[in-house]
Amino acid sequence: MTATADPTTLEFGKARTRKEDARLITGRTKFTDAINLPGMLYLHVVRSPLAHATITGIDAEAARSAPGVIGVYTAADLGVEAVGLPCAWPITPDMKAPQRPLLATGTVHFAGEGVAVVLARSAAEARDAADLVEVDYEPLEPVLDMEDAIKEGATLVHPDLGTNENATWVFDSGAAGTGNSVDEAIAAAEADPDSIVLRRRFIQQRLIPAFMEPRACVVDPTGEQITVWAATQVPHILRTMTTVTLGVPESKLRVIAPDVGGGFGGKIGVLPEEMLCVALAQKTGKPIKWNETRSESLLAAHHGRDQIQDLTMTAKKDGTITGFDVHLLADMGAYLGLVGPGVPILGAFMFNAIYKIPALKFTCTNVFTTKTLTDAYRGAGRPEATFGIERMMDELAVELGIEPMELRKKNWISHEEFPFTTVVGLTYDSGNYEQATAQAMEAFDYAGLRREQEERRASGDPVQLGIGISTFTEMCGLAPSRVLGSLSYGAGGWEAASIRMLATGKVEVITGASAHGQGHETAFSQIVADQLGVPFEDVEILHGDTQISPKGLDTYGSRSLVVGGIAIVKAAEKVVAKAKKIAAHLLEASEDDIEFSGGTFSVKGTDKGKAIQEIAFAAFMAHDYPEDMEPNLDADAVYDPENFSFPHGTHLAAVEIDTDTGRVNLRKYVCVDDIGTVVNPLIVEGQVHGGLAQGIAQALFEEANYDEQGTLVNGTFVDYTLPSASDLPSFDTSTVSTPATSNPLGVKGVGEAGTIASTPAIVNAVIDAVRHLGVTNVEMPCTSQRVWRAIQDAKGNTTQETPIDTHSPGAGLGSIDPNNPQGEVQ
Repeated sequence: MTATADPTTLEFGKARTRKEDARLITGRTKFTDAINLPGMLYLHVVRSPLAHATITGIDAEAARSAPGVIGVYTAADLGVEAVGLPCAWPITPDMKAPQRPLLATGTVHFAGEGVAVVLARSAAEARDAADLVEVDYEPLEPVLDMEDAIKEGATLVHPDLGTNENATWVFDSGAAGTGNSVDEAIAAAEADPDSIVLRRRFIQQRLIPAFMEPRACVVDPTGEQITVWAATQVPHILRTMTTVTLGVPESKLRVIAPDVGGGFGGKIGVLPEEMLCVALAQKTGKPIKWNETRSESLLAAHHGRDQIQDLTMTAKKDGTITGFDVHLLADMGAYLGLVGPGVPILGAFMFNAIYKIPALKFTCTNVFTTKTLTDAYRGAGRPEATFGIERMMDELAVELGIEPMELRKKNWISHEEFPFTTVVGLTYDSGNYEQATAQAMEAFDYAGLRREQEERRASGDPVQLGIGISTFTEMCGLAPSRVLGSLSYGAGGWEAASIRMLATGKVEVITGASAHGQGHETAFSQIVADQLGVPFEDVEILHGDTQISPKGLDTYGSRSLVVGGIAIVKAAEKVVAKAKKIAAHLLEASEDDIEFSGGTFSVKGTDKGKAIQEIAFAAFMAHDYPEDMEPNLDADAVYDPENFSFPHGTHLAAVEIDTDTGRVNLRKYVCVDDIGTVVNPLIVEGQVHGGLAQGIAQALFEEANYDEQGTLVNGTFVDYTLPSASDLPSFDTSTVSTPATSNPLGVKGVGEAGTIASTPAIVNAVIDAVRHLGVTNVEMPCTSQRVWRAIQDAKGNTTQETPIDTHSPGAGLGSIDPNNPQGEVQ
């Protein structure tokens, strides 16, 4: 770091309580829905109840005459029939990209798509009037199954495209020159009696980013600029994309993301509703507010995951992996999200994980269906990849009769081999998988739990114990710009920061990263306090407003600290360098003789010195100032990293399964994560806990279910099952540190780690508990019904009625059908 202070005063590593929490917890803040402006009108969207249909008529007369209604508008009424929302990631030159309209015209393509909007003087009046809009539909056949969708003769979601395939993206290490040929590895393994070819299919179910605050937007057109408040992760991108979509000059747009109640990738998009608010604000000259209901959020906000993974792994019978072939089908839904097409291909770079796999081929076909579109969800492609490789490692261990942790150790990159260039061409700069694993196994009592497992199996205990492993890595900090450019990503990966030393010695820091619950204001204050040697309390972090922070690429992909934080460091270095010149002038010394430590500039070998706050005041007054310098101690910086960062860790789960009911009880969870240098361990622990809850939720609880007409059947929190605190154990979390060499702080990122690692750990544990009974797979979520059914199928019992255990994850949902082997909601 630039500043070197007494180690007892350094902020790095301090478990500071979050600055933001006081206002958030006590309600002394404003979320978007709390913003009220004089004369404001309220927008509500009339949504299609059908997944695929032709609109044959819209009768809005009753709605227009309802109390408080200002107007009812279709796309034609607003003149936006030809306006489409942008997709910023064309993954191939021939990618099929249907126009995503602001409101459907002619045909609706998913249940929940908007067909009209109502403006009224209150939100309640707008909702009531929307119920009076009569829309006539001619139903069309829904397209719901990805494999059926790409068969010849399938119903087309967008007939003008001539196909339901969005794009096929391929990486082949043999062709790329980064590794061997997978096709040759498979052929060699099939011909070699000392090798094995292992084939498995896994399903990544569709999930809904259930953020705490529903999406919302307020638009004020009454000033010199159009001001937009939005519950968004991407205020800067929203401003640019509003210009691209509606033609409003970017200089005339101000976008503010006030305190935002969570995102998890679910607020990374540019929304039809946001554009409609802007269009209607321009049309009426009045402020417009839109705030979705929870049911609307689950129905129409973008979903995540939804993949079919067909995986083929080749290995020697001693456990050495020789090749990995990955085939994915990824459901885009009806339209393309802002970065939706690229989300699955991010996994291409992580399917090799921490292992020295010499040959890898990745083929992903994106498919259109008549479902809600998919886009980034916490981890974005990397949880899917980690699940695939970690499930395959357990499957390979069973096939070869090798203890699953020993198989991993045999194939992983040892700490002496860093930096290591992987089969996909990424260079992992640092890591120590041995250290993290040893610490995790000790805390978990791995050997003791394995002994208990054997005892339970030998005794025929109806409650069996399963142990799940996930040794993972991920690429954090969505950047660098050159790499993103090579993948045709529609933006850079840099981040911007500014630091202003005020006359009073206080510090204002402006960052382009936009917080939605991560603790930016606290962590960034700690960084600046150490860099400049000023008190933590004297640092103010400003963000989320394009007027205050005009440059930025916002928050997603675990990039806040490893990109945005380093931009702040670079700006601080410039402040110190400038202050050093002024200090030399004031202390009548050579700049080479000036030292900076703990916020004080001093002359070497003397007791002469000045605090940085004194320098700031002198720069403000400019009474005695170097002639070749401008007054003030402000500095700007933009940071574009040369590489991703690569946190890693070992996650271990122990589950107990009641084989009579299928009930899954998560008994113990231990994780040791290497996230490089830790700025604030309290924030890290919170991020890991939240990530674990979401990853475990995918494994045991969550799934967006559609019926055969394409209707979302669990679109409320009554039936879309989220875990509560009582469903989860006390997590045993800790960290080790091999600092990143790719940035000056040595940080790696932590926001998505828990989600990425935990899902395969849990599912591996579930399968491990009942594998000796003949169970080889349970599709997620591993509810009591699905686990019980898998056990019965393995025993050949296909007619028994599933018992209901109301204390088990997902128990009691839907009716019981012996012909429904996975126990899906009916």
